[in-house]
Amino acid sequence: MRFQYDTLGERYAESRTTAAFSAADTYTLHGALDALGGVRGLDALDLACGYGYNTRLLARGGARRTVGVDASEEMIRLAREHDAEQDRPAPGNIEYHVADAAGLPDLGPFDLATAVYPFNHTPDRASLHAMFRSVRSSLRAGGRLLAIVPNAGAFPRVDWSPYGVRILDRIPTGDAPLLKAHFLVDPPLPFEFHEWAHAELAEAAVEAGFSTIGWQPNRTPPADHVRDDAYWTAYRAWPISSLMTCVA
Repeated sequence: MRFQYDTLGERYAESRTTAAFSAADTYTLHGALDALGGVRGLDALDLACGYGYNTRLLARGGARRTVGVDASEEMIRLAREHDAEQDRPAPGNIEYHVADAAGLPDLGPFDLATAVYPFNHTPDRASLHAMFRSVRSSLRAGGRLLAIVPNAGAFPRVDWSPYGVRILDRIPTGDAPLLKAHFLVDPPLPFEFHEWAHAELAEAAVEAGFSTIGWQPNRTPPADHVRDDAYWTAYRAWPISSLMTCVA
């Protein structure tokens, strides 16, 4: 899947800040971090960090050490470039590494790992389980994984176009169906991912050694002048994603 993400580059970085589904992801993740008491003093790992948006938020929240990891060299380049060019540089406790989440190098141990959509890019059950094992081995006992994962079963019944994503096709293949989709930027940006059921994700987490698995649907941000409460009605009925929480 690396080619797909190396070709997204700056267009994904720009579109992410305006896509409604991303706003819901971020709001959900922040709420979960707040519920845990924040990240101050923790060693934090941000998987599939992209251009470093959540990595920087973890660092600014007071994490003692923050490591962003992504399989895409282009995304890591953008993350480092962003931090270097800001008028107010990101905190100095951020590191970025090019690495596959299914085979992480020895970067830890960590108290917390965040993961926004890496698991749905594993094409088969063996690689899904390998990714969960890799994450678990990077966490201290009692450490937590907070992962944003797509909800299965929506296509073709649900239209997520108002929230920045359009699913075009669902292709039964291998261990998990392949979904072909567009980010709705101008012009649309194609991407694809595998549709893993929550039960299969939970099975992989338990096999990897996580002791507790929990789920909650994505939460929507407060209404504002751009997206009022009615705008989010259809999203709340069938959110694009859920938050998966795992305790090591």
